[in-house]
Amino acid sequence: MKKIQDIIADSISVKQQILENEQLINTTATIADIITEALKNGNRIYFCGNGGSAADAQHLAAEFSGRFYTDRKALPAEALHCNTSYLTAVANDYSYDVVYARLIDGLANKGDVLVGLSTSGNSANIVKAFEVAREKGVHTVGFTGLGGGVMNSLSDYLLNIPSTDTPRIQESHIMLGHIICQLVEENYFAEV
Repeated sequence: MKKIQDIIADSISVKQQILENEQLINTTATIADIITEALKNGNRIYFCGNGGSAADAQHLAAEFSGRFYTDRKALPAEALHCNTSYLTAVANDYSYDVVYARLIDGLANKGDVLVGLSTSGNSANIVKAFEVAREKGVHTVGFTGLGGGVMNSLSDYLLNIPSTDTPRIQESHIMLGHIICQLVEENYFAEV
């Protein structure tokens, strides 16, 4: 019982630090504004991650393309890892490090938004995708842990969770991702 309570307390502690971090709160609001503006301009939102972060990326993409709180039209958002034929072919023929970069090169346009989730901020395939995104004028949004890793310098907007504990970081990624989904849904459909 004590161990369970300690884990919950750790999760609350990380979220409390986020709540008290004005920069993270402001960046979250800015990201919602950037995504809303991109959607209003006819652009798309792309998500990428690995492992649990891939699941979180897919979850957040579904909140945009499906629905969050309200019944409304679908928004153009997708998780880049969902095409397993593409993913396995490129990983096999080239390298796993380029699976997202090649998709961003082939699909993304200036003004789109690429959201990369990596608790370390050092996932090579996300780093390479962010490099290509920069070249193409795609906004980069990094969801990382403390410090931000390599993604720190490649993210136009960085949500670096104040923790080095992967589960606590991922819990906070989903929390902030849900907040962004709610704000975008409210702002986009209020303005359309």
